[in-house]
Amino acid sequence: MTENSGPDRRRIQVLDTTLRDGAQGEGISFSVNDKFAVMETLVSLGVDYIEAGNPGSNPKDREFFALFAERKPGLGASRLCAFGSTRRKDTTPETDPGLRALLDTGAETLVIFGKVWLREVHELLRCRPEENLAMLEDSIRFLVSHGREAIFDAEHFFEAFADDADYAVSGLAAAARGGASVVVLCDTNGATMPDVVEAATAEVIRRLPGIRVGIHCHNDCGLAVACSMAAVRAGADHVQGTFNGIGERCGNANLSTLIPNLQLKWHCRCLPDDAMPRLTPAARRLAEIANLHLPNGAPFVGQSAFTHKAGMHVDGVIKNPTTFEHVPPESVGNVRRFLMSEISGRTAVLSVIRRIRPDLDKNAPQVATVLERLKALEHEGYHFEGAEASLELIVCKELGLYTPFFQLEKMRIMGEQPVQGEYPAQAFIKIHVDGETEVTAAEGDGPVNAMDQALRKALEVFYPELARVQLTDFKVRVIDSAATASKVRVLIETSDGEAVWTTVGVSTDILEASWLALVDSLEYRLMRQKLEATGGTNP
Repeated sequence: MTENSGPDRRRIQVLDTTLRDGAQGEGISFSVNDKFAVMETLVSLGVDYIEAGNPGSNPKDREFFALFAERKPGLGASRLCAFGSTRRKDTTPETDPGLRALLDTGAETLVIFGKVWLREVHELLRCRPEENLAMLEDSIRFLVSHGREAIFDAEHFFEAFADDADYAVSGLAAAARGGASVVVLCDTNGATMPDVVEAATAEVIRRLPGIRVGIHCHNDCGLAVACSMAAVRAGADHVQGTFNGIGERCGNANLSTLIPNLQLKWHCRCLPDDAMPRLTPAARRLAEIANLHLPNGAPFVGQSAFTHKAGMHVDGVIKNPTTFEHVPPESVGNVRRFLMSEISGRTAVLSVIRRIRPDLDKNAPQVATVLERLKALEHEGYHFEGAEASLELIVCKELGLYTPFFQLEKMRIMGEQPVQGEYPAQAFIKIHVDGETEVTAAEGDGPVNAMDQALRKALEVFYPELARVQLTDFKVRVIDSAATASKVRVLIETSDGEAVWTTVGVSTDILEASWLALVDSLEYRLMRQKLEATGGTNP
């Protein structure tokens, strides 16, 4: 693959199927409102096509398209797609309910799938090969005649091509004759190797000159991104996938990885250049809507994608980021992180301080003060690797930038005996903010959850922005061996839908350790907002 640069760089269309193929993943269930939130996020990125669902398969998708027609939300440069199949055997396009349902969505682009594998034609459709070709061609011609763009997904294309290449390509040709704007080669089983995908794609392009060819890969062999890139290298200029790789079985080609690979490595143009820094926030927002934890190690967009721990790595990145980073983190909207640990060294600490006070050098007295404080906390059992939000709050406190956002006057937590597998608990809390008092109570599933609910309920009276903040992970580790008097370390991961941060608390009382980590998680969000508002550095 040769590099493309300048205004004439190669253009690759992107079709996102998070709302259709992604929704088929285990544990994924988008409400209608969720679907609009996903669509809005994709529109903000400038994705070419947003495949929003199959109106012929379920009432939720029909409701979405009906509401879309009613609300008429702006799509920017994106196009909304509805998905369905070619007409059924022994019907006409005009009488086929599936094609009519596609038209009724009002979507300007319609994606239909069909068979090009002779085995499926004989065993599933039970029709003659030439009849199947007619179904492909006249179904697409019917949709195009109604002023719609049609994209054809050739199901099981690579198995079909291996069994009978001539027939498989004849199916693509029939779709193109019907007016399909793109013919898409689908690795439906996710079983094809990248070299096979590349060779088959090149052969299709050779046999069908002038016809736009796309690729749609599943990840059953962990190769969906690699196979998609192989097809692009062979000449495909339309890619399909889902954000964060969600989808049936092992998922689809992960657009969070595929797009930056194509755009930053091969210098193609998939998204507008000014959208690339929004990639990480979008991936995290979409994970939140899907109620999924975005893996820390996700390429480009994961929390650990630009995270450094070893002292040698930290020192190298500070001197020259390209030594241990393959792209600048800001190019995809991510951030560089240095983990505090026994192997991270003084350089990592200084890098955190400079994130807040870039004017300080290693000889500044404040640096020594922060280091002493960190050493004291680590002696108590604190461990700041992966808890950089607590670390940055400590830096703010030692630099005199922090003032408490509330004062706790009293808190009472009450638990009950387990009832039908549940552990009900109640928390009563009284806090003060700027001379005002809030008293409230909440019930939770266990004492920590009750404490969390009560504190949030009280603070949201003064800081309504905390309503977006959610605890996404909770971990407890015993750090010494004193039986029930052991000291414990609690790590809390929190998200506001865009950023993710982790805080830590240590105590011999698990509730106190949880409280310390919970307070840090909320105050970090407020501290970040305060510094943004005052023009300070964002922790």
